[in-house]
Amino acid sequence: MSGSGFGDLARTPGVLRIIAAQLTARFPSGMLSLGLLFHVERRTGSYGVAGVVLAALSIGQALAGPATGRLMGRLGIRPVVIASTVLCAAAVTSIALLDLPPEGIAGLALAAGLTFPPITSAVRTIYPKLVPASMLGPLFSLDASLQELIWIGGPVLVTFLATGVSTTAALLLSAALLIGGGAWFSASRAVGRVRIPRSKRRFGVVLLRPQVALMTLVGFLVIASCAAIEASVAGAFGASDPTSGVVLSIWSLSSLAGGFVLGRLAMRPWSLALRLALVAAGAALTPFLPGFWGLTAALVVSGFGLAPALGVISAIVSSSVRFSDTAEAYGWTNTGQLVGVALGAALAGQALDRFGAPTAFACGALLAVLAALAATAGTRFFPDLKGVGAGPVPDTAPIPLPPSAG
Repeated sequence: MSGSGFGDLARTPGVLRIIAAQLTARFPSGMLSLGLLFHVERRTGSYGVAGVVLAALSIGQALAGPATGRLMGRLGIRPVVIASTVLCAAAVTSIALLDLPPEGIAGLALAAGLTFPPITSAVRTIYPKLVPASMLGPLFSLDASLQELIWIGGPVLVTFLATGVSTTAALLLSAALLIGGGAWFSASRAVGRVRIPRSKRRFGVVLLRPQVALMTLVGFLVIASCAAIEASVAGAFGASDPTSGVVLSIWSLSSLAGGFVLGRLAMRPWSLALRLALVAAGAALTPFLPGFWGLTAALVVSGFGLAPALGVISAIVSSSVRFSDTAEAYGWTNTGQLVGVALGAALAGQALDRFGAPTAFACGALLAVLAALAATAGTRFFPDLKGVGAGPVPDTAPIPLPPSAG
């Protein structure tokens, strides 16, 4: 799409409204983990207990992603989003207000994860019905870029509230944003207008599509790399040093800028590999560039390819499956990324404790390199979207077979 692509999106009726609503509804994603960490440690005096609670939240979200995606095809997007929003907000509010033993907090965190609203899967399923297929690539890039605002603003807001007011206030604000953002998103005209056909295939069969399986794997590796690097930055500067927050914010801003610049380009089969090569190149510099300026420079390079890569992942999934399978497919890719967060952070944490920050950064770099290699190996399966829409395959049309190995 030409340089005017984002301007065309802004002029399309309903696009900016649904983007703003879904960003508000997803904003607690950038708040809840850190808010729970502060709150549970304050209540129990143990980071170990807090880690168990965060693991329960992540496990719940990972298990729920594909299932809620499938459920939206059976019950409709709006009922599933409303019900899950109410249940998740109730669980978070209970953690904030009730004096519970660690087991009770972990159980509620699991419940919050299992009922976390499937906004990401829902909105990426709605996008193909909101704009012409030719505008989907830039829209996915814009979506991936703007989500960086969640990871910049969410942690800052939670930290301010938890340290300046109370951890209870931080969690209650997360619950309020869940309700407010979920209500705004659910009330959007596009949410009520889009109907996902009920899939005729068994649950999980969509993973047999090589594009969906590869995007789940690549997303897992990319986000695991990001989580490892994030933990490594915090370990390099220390938990009480605000420098780490500045470095991570600059990294997110670079990703935001990269999305706006590279998101204008046509998506070719090799686009994902090239964007991830940029991510891996920057990540590979982190073990050798200690200090604020060195790490900032390395992460600016890495971040510039990050949001564009995530936008391509969404476009590949959208263009490779039937419309009735899109929500479940995005559920699987989201699950891969959630598992990546947990495993990447755990890997970096072990490396920090045993070997120090350079080795932890090397773990993040290795994961980024593996993501780029996986994308390169899968290039033959990826669609060429230059001059072609990234919309899903109609349920009445055959799905084209991927090219043979020969």
